[in-house]
Amino acid sequence: MKHGKKYTDAGKRFDQDRLYDPVEALELVKNLAPAKFDETVEAAFRLGVDPRKAEQMLRGTVSLPQGTGKTVRVAVFAQGDAARAAEEAGADIVGAEDLVSRVEGGFLDFDVAIATPDLMGQVGKLGRSLGPRGLMPNPKTGTVTPDVAKAVSEFKAGKVEYRTDRYGNVHVPLGKVSFDKDGLVANYQAVLDEIMRAKPASAKGRYLKGVSVSSTMGPGVRVDPSRTKLDEPGPGASV
Repeated sequence: MKHGKKYTDAGKRFDQDRLYDPVEALELVKNLAPAKFDETVEAAFRLGVDPRKAEQMLRGTVSLPQGTGKTVRVAVFAQGDAARAAEEAGADIVGAEDLVSRVEGGFLDFDVAIATPDLMGQVGKLGRSLGPRGLMPNPKTGTVTPDVAKAVSEFKAGKVEYRTDRYGNVHVPLGKVSFDKDGLVANYQAVLDEIMRAKPASAKGRYLKGVSVSSTMGPGVRVDPSRTKLDEPGPGASV
């Protein structure tokens, strides 16, 4: 893959083979971000799981204590009292059969989809539209729930979904380059804690094989995967 001059120049400003302390790595990502817009900062975790085994595939949610830095558009499939509660909680789009029809017609202008259990029979028909975009409501991520108001509030406040891809990697946004370093570090620790908590019981050998952080347009900075608690000194650190 060919990269632009700014990306190449940023890659020359740090040691790409070094494993950095997470705090150092996130500070580098902020300083190296080459774009003029407020880039998203993302963490990528390479896990020792077998993607061919369903029980080793991770999928869940994590609440970022400092939020995502972006406006999250939430669509809710609900009717009656649940629909009114979703609207009061700040949902951007609320509907039942009408919303199903809109999505069938190509409407996908939202970032998260939530549904009440009674409407999943209809929402299930939208698999071809919602599935490839990671938008299909699922009980594992709290997006199929009778308490849609709570779910809307949580996703608006910074709750994000994560899942392993076909190679056993998990990509999770940590916020924006404009965040201060402490905010990014707090979000990184929350995500890391969740990834470690979600370790499949059947996963064998080394679980956290590699970590990198990057901005949307910037190079990846490798993180020391042994640093799972950021308030503790890393191996070889002076105390």
